[in-house]
Amino acid sequence: MEIKRNHIPVKDLDLYRTARDLSDIGWEIYEPMDWQTKKILGDQFISATDSFGANFVEGYSRFHYLDKIKFCYNSRASLSEARDWWLELLLKRKKIDQKIYTRYLTVAQPASLKLQNFINAVYKAKNDDK
Repeated sequence: MEIKRNHIPVKDLDLYRTARDLSDIGWEIYEPMDWQTKKILGDQFISATDSFGANFVEGYSRFHYLDKIKFCYNSRASLSEARDWWLELLLKRKKIDQKIYTRYLTVAQPASLKLQNFINAVYKAKNDDK
């Protein structure tokens, strides 16, 4: 018996919208930086922030479940890099204020959990197919 699954467009996923929100906040942090700050800290921060969503979208579009999961792991690593390293440095070096720092974390923390739930769902779907 063939199992028929409905494909949900990536833009309809809550995790996609969360990643876009995080990228928007990241851009609010990045855009007002002076050239030197952008070069030293900002470029790395915004690249890692945007890479979170980009890797998720690329993985979501992959056919094989291991490809999906690999890109999700890349996505998780990018989120960790942006949140746990660059965002912390920006705050410590007084390049951002506590308000925008907290706003970024308010979106980033649940994003991490949503991504892990997605990874778990991909594994579960694969195991259910056996």
